Amino acid sequence: MKIIAGLGNPGAEYAQTKHNVGFMLVDALANRIGGLTWKEAFSSLVGETRIAGEKVFLVKPQTYMNDSGTALGPMLSYYKCEPAELIVVHDDMDIPAGTVRIRRKGGSGGHNGIKSIIAHIGGEDFPRVRIGIGRPPAGWTVINHVLAPFSEEDAPRIREAIAYLLPAMECIVTDGVDMAMNRYNPQKKKNREYEGTDEAHKTERIEAK
Repeated sequence: MKIIAGLGNPGAEYAQTKHNVGFMLVDALANRIGGLTWKEAFSSLVGETRIAGEKVFLVKPQTYMNDSGTALGPMLSYYKCEPAELIVVHDDMDIPAGTVRIRRKGGSGGHNGIKSIIAHIGGEDFPRVRIGIGRPPAGWTVINHVLAPFSEEDAPRIREAIAYLLPAMECIVTDGVDMAMNRYNPQKKKNREYEGTDEAHKTERIEAK
């Protein structure tokens, strides 16, 4: 069994903001699979489906970003899932808008949603799918940046990134995160469009909800 959790903030006012790209990808995956009904459970919207015969829960925590772990921790405990069976999709300021990165595990990188999950499940060994949103423009705070919609320039890049990642999510379920990393993480020399820095310049933390 796998749990695919997209991070974001609940409510219409946040629906199109950068912080909600995790919700956007999970919604797109639900539409791709079809026939899914959302239910309220574990302080989340949860949809049960199957990918290549394996049970998969699509999850959108409704706790606000900074408390994502208070939803996902109890869910993993209830279903007796290991952290490696949790796949988390989230925004990342430290790679350019539309850039994607799949990782097997790691620290929070200053992302409060990931920090909350680590605290509540007791470890860092869960896959992450990161969607770049870029750094704040000059004069913008981190909060203003992540809680604002994408610019007209960046919006199509995000749509393309989400479409690119849909088969990658299925690959993680069917073939494992290592195979998905090999197939879908960008190769700098071959795919300039998805290039970007990775862990550098992590000088600010996302302090929004």
